[in-house]
Amino acid sequence: MANGFQSRYFTTADYRRFHDRAPRYDAENAFFAEDFVEIAATGYLKAPLPKRLGGDGLSLIDLAHEQRTLAYWAPATALALNMHLYWAGSAAHAAEHAVGNLEWLLRDIAAGDVFAAGHGEPGNDVGLDDSLVRAVPQPDGSYRITGRKVFTSLSPVWDQIGVHARDDSDPSNPLIVHTFVDRDTAGVRVEETWNALGVRATASHDTVFDDARAEAHKTVAIHPVGPNYPEYLGFLLGWYLPLLSNVYFGIARRALDIAILGAQTRSSLRGDAKRHAHKPAVQRQIAHAEIQLEAVAALVDAAASGEIGVLPPRRALAAKEFATRTAREVVDIAVQVVGASAVSKHSELERLYRDVRTGTLHPPNTDAVLESLGAITLGLA
Repeated sequence: MANGFQSRYFTTADYRRFHDRAPRYDAENAFFAEDFVEIAATGYLKAPLPKRLGGDGLSLIDLAHEQRTLAYWAPATALALNMHLYWAGSAAHAAEHAVGNLEWLLRDIAAGDVFAAGHGEPGNDVGLDDSLVRAVPQPDGSYRITGRKVFTSLSPVWDQIGVHARDDSDPSNPLIVHTFVDRDTAGVRVEETWNALGVRATASHDTVFDDARAEAHKTVAIHPVGPNYPEYLGFLLGWYLPLLSNVYFGIARRALDIAILGAQTRSSLRGDAKRHAHKPAVQRQIAHAEIQLEAVAALVDAAASGEIGVLPPRRALAAKEFATRTAREVVDIAVQVVGASAVSKHSELERLYRDVRTGTLHPPNTDAVLESLGAITLGLA
């Protein structure tokens, strides 16, 4: 990458291995199994944990840059790991600020547990504000969870999954419960449904709960139905959104670098241009894309280095929307610069073109972000 970033966890040779495996994972719709084993061995999954628990106390901005670079080489690998890392980072941050009882979560990650995110649901278009999955409270403080979650990345390896579900035990005051379910709990099963356009190696299969028990101490937040988020959710979104933004930034940076190299080396039959890089049209497109990425870098860095935990997370939401939408535009420019060869199945750009399409669809998707920010700015929320 142009900024010369030096990872604390991965060497150039590591990145090259991840990069070399990515086409096979994509073609076979296979989980990034070899990458995962190697990455876990570096301690990367514990990076945000405090040093007292074997982590490195990595800040959000530092982890964001790590994720950006990993995504540059292996987009699906980075994206799937995001869904564990934001649990680790937000829990460490919340615990540091004495928000919630999250010591158990930190200790489970320190012991090697992998966490997944269970928030997507078929038919739920309001995200964390409501749920079609049901949480039935039990006398001992636990919950029984029933329903289906979709897009649960890391399906082959997760040990615990964080979910939100609806408690209708008081019909006049329905609640959203944020809790965790162990993989080996009775009533949990993974259905292998993932066969998507892009980021295929995430193995984001469905997870189905049939009266599965969520232990009492694993409930981390409860709030009324609607956008009435407690303080902990501010930390959760404050880590999730910038990390996600940086993954798509990394994809776009890789695509543009491929286009730049191609323009510098591809010959031209035009009399006034020995290389495609000499064409004014190519120069304008590259310049436009570079300006866009500079703007993305500034916004996502601001979101990752500012005050985390503030609700509503305006800057983080803005960063997510701008980064994912702009990344798609930059990849499109890269494809245009490279030309028809970019859409060949032998081209890395073809895969990046598909991978970047999912960015604006991650919850909260573009419609939800724009509605939320618009309402906030107009003083309606």
